[in-house]
Amino acid sequence: MKDTKLIPIPSLCTHYQIEMSFFDSLSEYGLIEYVSVEKTYCIHQDQIADIEKMIRLHQDLHLNFEGIDTVFNLLEKIDYLQSELRTTQNRLRRFEEE
Repeated sequence: MKDTKLIPIPSLCTHYQIEMSFFDSLSEYGLIEYVSVEKTYCIHQDQIADIEKMIRLHQDLHLNFEGIDTVFNLLEKIDYLQSELRTTQNRLRRFEEE
């Protein structure tokens, strides 16, 4: 990872008006991964979209970290099942065309 793609967590705390403990809890549940760069914890910019979703789930729906973890696991399963469905539909189309 290049440093230019890393965002300091203190900057995110300021931007989203969230406590550092929120990010610590997300990390403890395995929902995000952060790295230490010169004594500052940072996350990769690819995680920003997921972090924004987690913040909304926590603030708007008042979900705890177990709930956020459950939602993300379910979303991951939905993506997998949709992919499997597309694959199956494509196979079926090939058989129907023969």
